[in-house]
Amino acid sequence: MGIEAFPHNFVTGQLEDLVRWARRQSVWPATFGLACCAIEMMAAGAADFDLSRFGMEVFRASPRQADLMIVAGRVSQKMAPILRQVYDQMMEPKWVISMGVCASTGGMFNNYAIIQGVDQVVPVDVYAPGCPPGPQTLIHAILTLHEKIRTGEIMKRRQSTGSGAEVSLNEELGFARRDVAVTPVYVGKPR
Repeated sequence: MGIEAFPHNFVTGQLEDLVRWARRQSVWPATFGLACCAIEMMAAGAADFDLSRFGMEVFRASPRQADLMIVAGRVSQKMAPILRQVYDQMMEPKWVISMGVCASTGGMFNNYAIIQGVDQVVPVDVYAPGCPPGPQTLIHAILTLHEKIRTGEIMKRRQSTGSGAEVSLNEELGFARRDVAVTPVYVGKPR
């Protein structure tokens, strides 16, 4: 039930703002670095970019201590059930950032072995474009997520759709997001 069960008035409104502020200031990431994007994610946590400014000093090794999953890199068919298991073990409320074009759409790997978008496995809240996206792009994605948490907009979207917020940084920067239907390329006989 949580705070949503109480009627909205002056006291609960202030309490709701406090809870949103606390959630925004203490997002704990669980890393899921699978390819070259993981190097850029590590750089974002290093001294030059310093994610500790946003309350994210330590990337959590246990999903039970994390509420943000950063999927960095391509997701293979064999890795998809493991990714889902880690996501299911994370505490609520939980969020997902899809980092890089391979995690978001499969990238240049248009074949049967790679998932054509991690949103087929877990609900994605923010997409960070690039190949690989730099640490600045990841930090921008994190700040976009923080703003969605602060306004409460992300929780409303989850309640109405049952999935992530699906915010693309390209939309925020004024570029239209193009969803392209990709047909898988099979080697040999289709399954």
